[in-house]
Amino acid sequence: MLEDAKPVAMIECKRADEPVGRGLHYLKARWPECPAWQISAAGTKDYVAPLGIRVCPALVYLNTLI
Repeated sequence: MLEDAKPVAMIECKRADEPVGRGLHYLKARWPECPAWQISAAGTKDYVAPLGIRVCPALVYLNTLI
């Protein structure tokens, strides 16, 4: 998501639990103040990876929006 040409949220979607993608690592290192999430449709893991990337099931992320 962008606002004034700057990222305000970085979200990567996966089908199941997987290691954090290289692209998301790159983006988080470039914009460390921007929240980064890797969400999974069928995954169960919920943790904060290095660089502060949150990994969780999609329902956990969606609950943060309400």
